[in-house]
This record gives sequence, structure tokens and C-alpha cells, in this order.
Amino acid sequence: QVQLVESGGGLVQAGGSLRLSCAASGRTFRAYAMGWFRQAPGKERVVVAAIDWSGADTYYVDSVKGRFTVSRDNAKNTVYLQMNSLKPEDTAVYYCAAALTGTLRLATGAINYWGQGTQVTVSS
Repeated sequence: QVQLVESGGGLVQAGGSLRLSCAASGRTFRAYAMGWFRQAPGKERVVVAAIDWSGADTYYVDSVKGRFTVSRDNAKNTVYLQMNSLKPEDTAVYYCAAALTGTLRLATGAINYWGQGTQVTVSS
């Protein structure tokens, strides 16, 4: 069992930065690939970034490449999402997710555990 708790969301102006954190409970954290998904009102939940168990391999959706950075600290059971140059279209609820999977192109159906979500709002 893994429990995930996100923090770090908030309101920021366009061009600003936020850092999301996801703290995981459980000794099996390092066995999981970790992902960040987002869901805007009226839209489906989609992956924006993911990282493998070791931190050596990452995946980003095209719309965030060069602006977002995913990282993890297995000693602290924590995964991060550094978001720079934020745009209004980045506004969404952001969810941390854990998956036992060999691919980082995570789909919602492959997720074993979800966090509760944290709101990110980018004003223009």
C-alpha cells in the first residue's frame, strides 16, 4: 500500500514558477515509477511527466518540455515537479501517481495509487 500526498499548488502569474511535491508512505516507494497528471475542468486526466524508479529516465508531454522538470528522492520518499514559465493553459488540478509499469508513457488505467490532487492556477 502506498499513500501519496501532494503539496505546493497555488495561484501564480503567467511566467512564474511553482514546485509541487508528493510525499509517499510505504517502504516500497522506490519500486514504483512516478507520474504527474493534470486535469482541467471538462477535460480528461492526462500525464504531463513521469520518472522511473531510479530517477535515471524521464518522460514529458510535448507541451511542458523545457519548462517542467520531474525528479525524485528515494531516501525521502518524495517526487517533485518543478514548473517554470507557467502559462494559463497549465491551470489544472495536478495529481501524483504511482505505477508498477515498464513504460513512462503512463495511462490512467495503469496507475496503482493516486494522490488527492493539488490546484494550480495560472493567471494571465
